[in-house]
Order: sequence, then structure tokens, then C-alpha cells
Amino acid sequence: MFTSCTSETNSTKSTEAKALKKILFVVTSHNEKGDTGEKTGYYLGEVSHPWDVLHTAGYEIDFVSPKGGKAPVDAFDMTDSINKKFWDNEIYRNKIENTKKPSEVNPDDYVAIHYAGGHGAMWDFADNTEIAAIAAKIYENNGVVSAVCHGPAGLVNIKLSNGSYLVDGKKVNAFTNEEEVKVKLENVVPFLLEDKLKERGALFEKSAPFTQHVVTDKRLVTGQNPQSASSVGKATLNELQKLSKSAE
Repeated sequence: MFTSCTSETNSTKSTEAKALKKILFVVTSHNEKGDTGEKTGYYLGEVSHPWDVLHTAGYEIDFVSPKGGKAPVDAFDMTDSINKKFWDNEIYRNKIENTKKPSEVNPDDYVAIHYAGGHGAMWDFADNTEIAAIAAKIYENNGVVSAVCHGPAGLVNIKLSNGSYLVDGKKVNAFTNEEEVKVKLENVVPFLLEDKLKERGALFEKSAPFTQHVVTDKRLVTGQNPQSASSVGKATLNELQKLSKSAE
């Protein structure tokens, strides 16, 4: 009897641990760069590279977008082996082409949330109160929040239960003003991400344009540009592993 109870208890713990090894990726629903006529969406490598790190480590990834359904994709580069690995995975290809609506997400199911970039995020991340509330709940459940490139647009209006902005007083980076100028979209995007994060109290860090840069501060992981995507995944995994060890 004693052995049976122990076995059942261990099985229950194992099931609970497995159930909590889920991460929510946020991708844009927006597919146009202002009134330029140019198409955009989520930047594929900013999904695939963190996904590869975290999925390989045993985490299940779900996808949410502001509108739900099929998310528009940008930078569709199949010469990138990780992009191809992600796109050829039938399960995950189906997930990102059928993203959840925010109303379908239970924050308690996730140990982390990751905001992928792509210029589309500049139009529909910042003002999405539903996803901001999901992220705040995951963070206050002792989870990790990560974002890369234009993904930090999703961070600018996240407020915690004490009324403070998530980024206030934390080291953060994102696509910089200089990078926006170099891609000639500084007058197209609705706001400059670097400036907005600074307005919210973020301690903004940056490297030279299109140089890898990732910073972690109090379970918030941010990366500057597409070159930083894989490192954001690794830094997020590192934070999750630290939390797992502290809970043992």
C-alpha cells in the first residue's frame, strides 16, 4: 500500500510538472507597414530560434495573437535551417496558423511568455490590454517574460498589480532608434520603441545596430534585434532553469 501511494504521488507530481512546462509565444496579427503598401507580420526567425531552444529543452509552445487565427509571416527565409525546421514541423506550423485568441488563454497554464518581433508588432502589441494582462499574471506567478526586436512593443503598457510598469527600473533593450533609421521606417512606425520604453522607466541598453545584445533583469529577458533571437531563447531557458532549481 505504501509503495502504491508513493508511486501515485510521484506520478501526480510528474503530471503537474509536465503540465506546467508550457510557454506562450505572442505574434502579431498586423500585416502592413503603415500606409507604405509594404507587407509585414511576425519575423519568422524571432519565433523559430527561441522555439528551437525551448522546445528542444522540453517545453511545449502555444501561440496567441491579438486577433487569433492565422498570423502573417515576414522574413520567410527557408535558407535558415532553424526556420525550415520550425516550418516543416506539422504540429507547430498548424499552431502558428491557428493562433489562440487572448480570451482562449489561461495564464496559469504557462511558466513564460515570449513576444516575437516583426514590424507588425508596432501596430497591435502595445495597446492590447488582454495580452498585457496575461503577461502580467504570468510574471506575477513567478514566470518569465521575454521579448525580442519589436516584440518589446508588447511590454510598454504592461502594469503590475502594484500599478507600476513592468519595465520600470529594469534593464531592457529592443530595436533601437538607430536601427529604425537604418531601415528607413522611423517615420512610419507609430512610435519609436526605444523612446517609449525609456518613457516607461526602462533602463535602456543597446549595442551597435544589428549587433547581438540580450539583457536579463528580474525575470525579464529582452533582445535588441533578429540577431539576438537565439540568445533570448537561451537566456529565457536559463531563467526557467534557475526558477526550477529554487523550487526544488
